[in-house]
Amino acid sequence: MNSVSSASKIAIIGGTGLTQLADFKITQQKVLKTPYGAPSAPFTIGEFAQQELIFLARHGNPHVLPPHKINYQANIWGLKQLGVTAIIAVAAVGGITAEMVPAQLAIPDQLIDYTHDRRHTFFESEEYPVTHIDFTFPYHPELRQQLIAAAALAEVQINRVGTYGCTQGPRLETIAEIKRMEQDGCDLVGMTGMPEAALAKELGIHYASLSVIANWAAGKAEGEITMIEIEQNLHLGMAKAMQLLRAFLMPH
Repeated sequence: MNSVSSASKIAIIGGTGLTQLADFKITQQKVLKTPYGAPSAPFTIGEFAQQELIFLARHGNPHVLPPHKINYQANIWGLKQLGVTAIIAVAAVGGITAEMVPAQLAIPDQLIDYTHDRRHTFFESEEYPVTHIDFTFPYHPELRQQLIAAAALAEVQINRVGTYGCTQGPRLETIAEIKRMEQDGCDLVGMTGMPEAALAKELGIHYASLSVIANWAAGKAEGEITMIEIEQNLHLGMAKAMQLLRAFLMPH
């Protein structure tokens, strides 16, 4: 649908279950140095669904970086260096509230940050003095609506709103923690949504999350959470995510 403006340069950040894009015609890979160190992986540039874009594997390729060790500053800075103006952040999450069913998709509109000890701002030096960005809407409203429209076009069922709670990881949460998060208003739980969203906002990059629900959060289903369950749901959910992304990027 070529939803973003023609002047936009789009990036997809892939999370767990998405370390590379199928049918992505790669033209080049760029290894960038940033003032904040090395990004998670080389930036892969190419064409997907007839649209030029940049892909970055958030956890590295292969998947080696746990959520708390990702260099979010380097990743977002590198994308800005490459001229990116819009980011679709794909992430595996757990479902907390009843409508957030495993193997389904959600496009959250709010978030709560439970992380700690992550480098969460660019504005902490003499070169970049303290700046208090407005974070009322952590996800870009227009970009969210474009993803929602793409889901309708692709006939992919989604949850159109939701609050994403970002935990430290890499362990999964306890039942008590999920109960607290639900009381706080969280619908989804993930480990990579922050500081990624805030850093993008600081650099003026439009940012939206495409959350793939991989499992019920702790205590929301019988028994423990298994990696087999997560992998099965991710396989189904990522296929839907790819349909949505193709519809989002395809010119019409």
